[in-house]
Amino acid sequence: MKVTTENGTPTVDAHDLGALLDLPPDRVQAGMRSSAITSRFETGVDEDAGRMRLTFRYNGKRVRLTCTGDGEVLSTVRVTTGDR
Repeated sequence: MKVTTENGTPTVDAHDLGALLDLPPDRVQAGMRSSAITSRFETGVDEDAGRMRLTFRYNGKRVRLTCTGDGEVLSTVRVTTGDR
């Protein structure tokens, strides 16, 4: 999996994100539009400069991707939060 960035905006392929959220890929974009899937994008500072972190929440799940500045995924954390 690789995160692409265009004009400072990261993009994750719907197939990759859907698999992480237990969601069919064709429902990812609709989930983002309706805010059923929420996301947060952070850029690293100090010792984390040159990295980025993306966090997605959907239906009691949280997925966090930590990536290099060019989009290589360094770590993936997937947690069931129980939040709905």
